[in-house]
Amino acid sequence: MIELVEQEITNLVEEIGYDEVTRLFNTLAGGKRLRAKLVLEIAGTQDKAPRLGAIIELIHAASLLHDDVIDDATLRRGAPSVNATEDSKTAIMLGDALYSKAYGALVSYDEAVAKTVSDAVTALSVGELMDVRMSETFNANAQKYLDMLYLKTAALIEASAKAGALMMGRDAEAYATYGRNLGISFQIIDDILDIVSDEATLGKPALHDYEEGKCTLPYIYLYEALEGEERERLLSYHKEKLSTENASWIKEKMQKYHCVERSYALAQELSDKAISAVDGDARLIGIIESMMKRSF
Repeated sequence: MIELVEQEITNLVEEIGYDEVTRLFNTLAGGKRLRAKLVLEIAGTQDKAPRLGAIIELIHAASLLHDDVIDDATLRRGAPSVNATEDSKTAIMLGDALYSKAYGALVSYDEAVAKTVSDAVTALSVGELMDVRMSETFNANAQKYLDMLYLKTAALIEASAKAGALMMGRDAEAYATYGRNLGISFQIIDDILDIVSDEATLGKPALHDYEEGKCTLPYIYLYEALEGEERERLLSYHKEKLSTENASWIKEKMQKYHCVERSYALAQELSDKAISAVDGDARLIGIIESMMKRSF
């Protein structure tokens, strides 16, 4: 079924009608297609499900293009980003073209489905702005961080599950609960992997989040555990290029205070809520379990 999504993605990009867009899009790494897989798992018997999955994946790709410009990222999924190989203007315009095409294609869907997806894109944009503002100073508020994660990452995953349920006439709110908790858990695991994995595995530099100014849960938990000079030392590294010594110090302190374990425990708690929302759906439960065990 995922092959049908890939074909629909190709069709949508080609429908834009500009070879340069097609060329640039083909340089992007495909990723896990989590959002499309959710649509297929829930509404795969619907003829329009693969195209909806493709529309949502175009939206996700557009958001990553803009995200890379905002973060000055040179790698995405282990490959050079468009803003690195071309320039930021090109990356932004490519993202705009994908967003616009996705929105245009949404109008052929039921109003409730289209509104669910379009509302998530608004949330995504607000979450991105929140992330930028929060990275300006050290954020020690875990709930504020989780609220941002919902908007920036989980909202579109939530929408994928909810839209699929709407297409099938199922309990949309139950599936939305599943998607929301899956989305937040997914990002928490990403945050953990940024700390515990190496660059070759991640496809980007390790500990890069903190250098960018992102205070993910393990850093917030570490801040809460430290006192005095050690807390000030952690703060002094915020948005700075980390030396090997300083990176090792952060990892050692996180290990001492079980910051990664606390973060993983929260991800597991949210995953359990997701599973409860779709109790009995083995395929969706399998997606959660696979996500919790993944490494890049």
